[in-house]
Amino acid sequence: MVHVYTGNGKGKTTASLGLAFRAVGKGLRVLMIQFMKGDIEYGEVVSARNTRNITLIQKGRPDFVNRDDPDPVDVKLAEEALALARERVSSRDFDVVILDEVNVAADWKLISWDDVYDLVDGKPEDVELVCTGRGASQGLIDRADYATEMKEIKHPFQRGVLARDGIDH
Repeated sequence: MVHVYTGNGKGKTTASLGLAFRAVGKGLRVLMIQFMKGDIEYGEVVSARNTRNITLIQKGRPDFVNRDDPDPVDVKLAEEALALARERVSSRDFDVVILDEVNVAADWKLISWDDVYDLVDGKPEDVELVCTGRGASQGLIDRADYATEMKEIKHPFQRGVLARDGIDH
């Protein structure tokens, strides 16, 4: 099936990792491809390295992407991530494939929604696909079996509290 985790609230990547840990607990193989994230030791990167049956690949730079004027390198890395996702989904080497921040990459026009739809529409039935990130399109939501919107009600950042190790990243 296809899952979409979107919205402005915290927890989209975390929710997908919860599903990943549930899957590996039952012997399934999980791949997470992170769009627009790279060379940063997020807590999930370290944990994935230490968890059997989870493979995590980052396809991005450690810098923030400029939504209005993305660096050509960011576009290239997002396109590479999508090509890798197509290849890995069709290979059936993984039971669960998580495309972390793919929604943002498409919303910011680093990749096209049509290419994302083609991947979703062409995935084998025995591969579970998870798409995370703010800005999921209605077309992706319509294709999904599960669609969850995280809504921010309150966040410490609103009080000037920066991201904390192990909690926020």
